[in-house]
Amino acid sequence: MSLTPSQPDHDPWIGLEPTVSRRYVTVVVAAVTTIVLTIVAFLLPVPYATLQPGPVFDTLGDFNGEPMLSISGDVQTYPTDGALDFTTVSVTSPDGKVGFSEALLAWFDPDVNVVPRDFLYPEGETAEESDAQSAAQLASSKDNSSVAALRALGYEVPEQVRIGDVADDGASADLLESGDVVQAVDGTAVGTPQEAVDAVAGVTPGDVVTLAIERDGVSQDVAITTRPAADDPELPRIGVSLAASFDLPLQIDNNVGDSVGGPSAGTMFALAIYDLLTPGSLTGGRRVAGTGEISPEGVVGPIGGVRQKMAGAHADGAEVFLVPADNCAEAADGDDFGMTLVKITALDDAISSLESLAADPDAKVPSCS
Repeated sequence: MSLTPSQPDHDPWIGLEPTVSRRYVTVVVAAVTTIVLTIVAFLLPVPYATLQPGPVFDTLGDFNGEPMLSISGDVQTYPTDGALDFTTVSVTSPDGKVGFSEALLAWFDPDVNVVPRDFLYPEGETAEESDAQSAAQLASSKDNSSVAALRALGYEVPEQVRIGDVADDGASADLLESGDVVQAVDGTAVGTPQEAVDAVAGVTPGDVVTLAIERDGVSQDVAITTRPAADDPELPRIGVSLAASFDLPLQIDNNVGDSVGGPSAGTMFALAIYDLLTPGSLTGGRRVAGTGEISPEGVVGPIGGVRQKMAGAHADGAEVFLVPADNCAEAADGDDFGMTLVKITALDDAISSLESLAADPDAKVPSCS
């Protein structure tokens, strides 16, 4: 019996029954689609960033062909040995992209941390803005480390409160200038930015506060009508940022360039300055690495990426790693890489622990493990 072309009993181009041929095509299309989607997924960026071990730098050594730290003035410096390394983390930049495959591989690497991008960068932050913030943090770290080290050595280091930025549309526009020294608020002397902030916070928005300032060597009083904060109408604001400045008794040049940034090298800078200004060696000839933000008062603060910094220090041969106390739990949660993890809360702690270890490598010091 013949059939019309509109009623075929099989697909002549394949030679299979209709249901079999259609199933075959469906399977092939599904497989190809899966492969294509998988390739696309591996190529497309994902909203994550990675933190990986970065390079380490010896604060007692050279940076780009010149001493990282140099000290001049009416003071003697001393030779030292070993190394005091500050550690870094290599982080995806704000305009960088992390592909799915990179994120997946990083997820299984114990020395790499994968975090949501907005954990590191605010919405819309550009690479230029991030670099500027990082550079400002490094500059502050250099100042704070010098002050902390000199104070640990017994030097008097006077502190002043200076006006940083003045908001163009703020309460202090056309009244205060960047660089003005704030001496008092409503008759109360202030010696730190926090004291100035607290003095202003004691009034009601709309009240007038009088700042005693010094500008170009001339003292004057400036009356400013406070305004409510944008995020809390009950808090008074005068529309400026404040910064501390210090009158150092010695000239300390920190020659770290703009290839690094952030505040976390402060503790290691301070230790190197202290080591150069005291006889003997803090390291005992060993390679010591560490991290930690530092305040002018010598308080060591926590940082990010401690596990990545430990991995970088280990790769460079460090035997001792200095860990801010608030980072100890994270530092101890994994391989210690054979390093002695020393817990530090202040510059004095770090100095005394290193002195003990220099005298006896098996000395008992505060530890994270």
